[in-house]
Amino acid sequence: MSSLATLLDTQREEVLRRWNEALRGRTAPPGDLTPPIPLPELLTALVLAMSERHTPDEHRPLAPPWLQEEVGLDSLVEAYDALGEVVSELLRESSVSPSPADLRVLTRFITTGISQALSAGASQARRMRDERERERLLASEKASRQEAEEANRLKDEFLVTVSHELRTPLTAMLGWVQVLRNGNIPPEKRERALETIERNARAQGQLIEDLLDVSRIMSGKLKLAVEPVEVSAVVEQALESVRPAADAKGLRLQTALDSTSSVMGDAHRLQQVVWNLLSNAVKFTPKGGRVQVFIERRDSSVEITVADTGPGISPDFLPHIFERFRQAEGTLTRRAGGLGLGLSIVKQLVEMHGGTVNAFSAGVGKGTTMTVRLPLSVALRREVDVPPSLRNAHGGIQCPPELTGLRVLIVDDEQDTRELLRTLLEGCNVQVSTAATVDECLARLKEERPDVLVSDIGMPGEDGYSLIARLRALSPSEGGRTPTIALTAYARVEDRTRVLLAGFHSHVPKPVEPVELLAVLASLSGRFGAVRP
Repeated sequence: MSSLATLLDTQREEVLRRWNEALRGRTAPPGDLTPPIPLPELLTALVLAMSERHTPDEHRPLAPPWLQEEVGLDSLVEAYDALGEVVSELLRESSVSPSPADLRVLTRFITTGISQALSAGASQARRMRDERERERLLASEKASRQEAEEANRLKDEFLVTVSHELRTPLTAMLGWVQVLRNGNIPPEKRERALETIERNARAQGQLIEDLLDVSRIMSGKLKLAVEPVEVSAVVEQALESVRPAADAKGLRLQTALDSTSSVMGDAHRLQQVVWNLLSNAVKFTPKGGRVQVFIERRDSSVEITVADTGPGISPDFLPHIFERFRQAEGTLTRRAGGLGLGLSIVKQLVEMHGGTVNAFSAGVGKGTTMTVRLPLSVALRREVDVPPSLRNAHGGIQCPPELTGLRVLIVDDEQDTRELLRTLLEGCNVQVSTAATVDECLARLKEERPDVLVSDIGMPGEDGYSLIARLRALSPSEGGRTPTIALTAYARVEDRTRVLLAGFHSHVPKPVEPVELLAVLASLSGRFGAVRP
């Protein structure tokens, strides 16, 4: 037996033997030594268990099942250091000098112990990571299942609603048909019957048209017949359609329409958007209420606002107002008809025009405000948007002081164009940076966060359409909502429409007229008295 083993034998042999048994998991730890015994003392007992009195196959660090707490790497290293101090102290207090065998015992123990402890730690880390991943997958699976169940519930509810909305008009229509067949009814009732049949037939036609529109939109088969459209004319036509229903309820229709705003779009679909918003307002506003319609120009956009004094929308339902198959009231408690597809169709049509639609309500009983924002048609506003103050008495360029300090990023593959635009804008105290490629542009945009981005469309490799798609995919904090101007030599109506629908806010044809570019920049940055929303 080595001198180290002899030395350790002097340390309460019976206690160490009992700890040895406990460390090997054969028995519980000695009751008279717990809780707790310091880790260095445990490891000292472990040294004894690892001494030459045991066979080599027993020479391993042990992890008995009664050890509940995990020991971190730092704690393990500290424990081994403390063990070294304990052993050194024992050796100093004795008259026995460590032999080579003693040193081999310690070295073998420490090397094997640390190696297996690290392995055990890695295994534990893997187990914990696997457990977290398993929990994440279970949570994800649960969320997906709940989402699927909710979708199925909404679809079932929608089908019940469709059935109800189709059967209800049929009941009235078939009933009046039977009455008419029987004959001998007064003329006034005959007129009422025909009016009821016609009204319900039109209602069914509208329901079917809504279903077809949703199908076309979802399949990408809905096409826009794009042309210059006067927004005020569209709104006035929609107003005429809902006026009889509003008059029947004694509603006040108040309007303030800017007649100078034009957009590139499908007049029929835009009228459908406004009609949906107005018909909802008229339908839900109680008798004697008010419905207001406004058209207002803001920067490079035109806003159509429909506000009512109806029942309002609860804060819980407001985020879902534009979703398909979602209605604020349940299928059995709905007070108003319809499939609940109107606002979903509105959102899709507005976005197809490159615009946005938002809903606001202060709460139940406080009315609702719907706001549609559409990009103005650059081709039709060119002369309107260039203020006379931008031209001096000699027809030259007059820099508006409002542009001072504006940060503009220009991307164009032609160096001559970049230099020209830089010189023009810096002459108006604009801070200019340039890029030659889409990748360089996006890198600069994230780093510099310009106020406005001016981009060429026709570039080798990735073009301006690729740039705007990647830009709009960014989060707002990364610059995804940066106002953008497209520069292109393609000046056809289809080209301008494609630019605006792709996500650009404005379009300036090449060759660039400096006065026009300055005007558009000022418009996008909220200059010339325009107020940002």
